[in-house]
Amino acid sequence: MIPSLRKQFNSSFTPEKYQAFLRRIDDACGTQVQFRLSETPCFFPKSLLDRMAEDGKELIRQLVESPEYISRSNASIPEEFRVANEPAHPMFVQVDFGLVRGANGELQPKLVELQAFPSLYAYQVAMAQSYIDIYGLDRFEGGKGLRFFLGGLDERTYRELLRAAIVGTHDPENVILMEIRPREQKTLPDFLATEKMLGVRTVDIEAIRKEGRQLYYERNGGRVPIRRIYNRAIVDELQRKKVKLGFDWRDDLDVEWAGHPNWYFRISKFSIPYLRHESVPRTWFLDRLERIPDDLENYALKPLYSFAGLGVVIAPKKEDIEAIPPEKRGEYILQERMHFEPVIETPFGGTKAEVRVMYVWLEKLQAAMTIVRMGRGLMMGVDQNRNMEWVGASAGLYLAE
Repeated sequence: MIPSLRKQFNSSFTPEKYQAFLRRIDDACGTQVQFRLSETPCFFPKSLLDRMAEDGKELIRQLVESPEYISRSNASIPEEFRVANEPAHPMFVQVDFGLVRGANGELQPKLVELQAFPSLYAYQVAMAQSYIDIYGLDRFEGGKGLRFFLGGLDERTYRELLRAAIVGTHDPENVILMEIRPREQKTLPDFLATEKMLGVRTVDIEAIRKEGRQLYYERNGGRVPIRRIYNRAIVDELQRKKVKLGFDWRDDLDVEWAGHPNWYFRISKFSIPYLRHESVPRTWFLDRLERIPDDLENYALKPLYSFAGLGVVIAPKKEDIEAIPPEKRGEYILQERMHFEPVIETPFGGTKAEVRVMYVWLEKLQAAMTIVRMGRGLMMGVDQNRNMEWVGASAGLYLAE
């Protein structure tokens, strides 16, 4: 994408540097990363990242600022997971884009999906910086100005933004990162990096108890009151694992949410059929589809609330759609497939890149940084590209202007 940097990187790469990079990441997080990390970062023109960041903002605002959409999206929140005191906008939003080649030959971002839920805000900083440090990217010709924070942020202001969002005005002792059996999650490196960055503790959702309107967990023989929750628990996983909770989401609780749970449903795959923007592929709710298209090889079937690509069917067959009971079809979308351009040159040929723009919304909607997933398969998730090289999780770097 920045040809001079790509050429220098590819010619100077060694397996030893990659192994040193992996060790650096594990050391920085305090645990071994369980998903595949790409051998290379991605070098993007700043103008392209800025366009994705602005397109994402427009999509988010299109939903949040529409009273009609907010009313329609009430139906997306299951009654048993409807939480009180919902704020006027989400705090964390992720917008994923792939890159396609337009009619004029220019690369254009196309929406893959969006989700009002936290991503790897702490881990990704360590990863991007490790690419620069281990591979000596700032010593490349023209590489001195490499950056990875967006919107004018730097390491200090990014940390301050995260602290304001996650910790708020509370003592970190009373703020938790809440997850389902966190030691079993592939995202554990981010939890540990968040603890290191902000001083908050990761707590298993099953360990949380309630007394009156208060939540607490036990540590060292005593009760620790919970004042604020950085929620990382996915409802789909709660249901699949039949997790038993010590509180009810609908309870009137004396607790603040760093990322209110209702927005997870409101801004999700459920939103895509309502969006009108040149970056959005044609998308339908399955239960509102007048007829099944004949060219299903050009579509993807997606459940609304799965995570990490679970349940997604690329090029579904008619039988796949007909196998979904009519009463469940409102929980799926059928989406036009985009043929993403393999823009990253690697020793294994051109490789596709899916770019996630991560937002934090406090006083203003702020694009903060990116996560990149590289792949050569039908799907871009790290689970779908595990047996390849020069694919997997990566970082988006650009040259400061």
